[in-house]
Amino acid sequence: MLYNEKHILLIDDDERILSLLKTFLNQNGFITSSAKNSQEARSLLDYFEFDILIIDIMMPGETGLELLESLRKNKDIPVILLSAKGEASDKISGLELGADDYLSKPFEPKELLLRIKNLLSRNNSIDDNKYEKKVKIGTKIFDLERMELQENNNVIALTTVETKLLEIFCSNPKTIIERDHIISELGYKSDSNKQNERNVDVQVTRLRKKIEMDTKNPRFLKTIRGKGYRLLP
Repeated sequence: MLYNEKHILLIDDDERILSLLKTFLNQNGFITSSAKNSQEARSLLDYFEFDILIIDIMMPGETGLELLESLRKNKDIPVILLSAKGEASDKISGLELGADDYLSKPFEPKELLLRIKNLLSRNNSIDDNKYEKKVKIGTKIFDLERMELQENNNVIALTTVETKLLEIFCSNPKTIIERDHIISELGYKSDSNKQNERNVDVQVTRLRKKIEMDTKNPRFLKTIRGKGYRLLP
């Protein structure tokens, strides 16, 4: 069974709000990452792909509007803006810069949840029919047509099993892939299910050496205890 979960990046200098929203959205089935300013947000955007950004307008340094304007030059991620001021001029400016929605603080978390779901459902009508040919994993890219892992236009050598694993994970990014599903896809047929699971774990460990900087603390290929694995590109 596959578990679809969307990855949301929360950007707000108010740590209390970040904590509350992370807890609420996690409880409602979303993966969340957070940043206290635009610089932190850019670092995360360099390594991960997000399904939606929630950006506070009033932040020290680079404001939310300035960040949005910069991101819209090369990214088309859905954005919801938050503002404590609630002024019409901020809303208009945000929408003109490419924001998809706008919420004034304070707001009910359930209202934000509904806006997120509505926004994602509109984008999913397109995304569900779009097969991503290339998946970015940090500084590396896996090409699903050529079945190649590349970095700086150089091909990284993969075994047949590693290639198959990357195909499974990259075809279902941000989705929990159960071990039983992987065992079936790899064609493992040991009479011992524990042996099959151990074989999968060994192959995943080897794959991590090709895509992770720190295999002991993986950023991209996560182990989901009791279930399987999830790739967060």
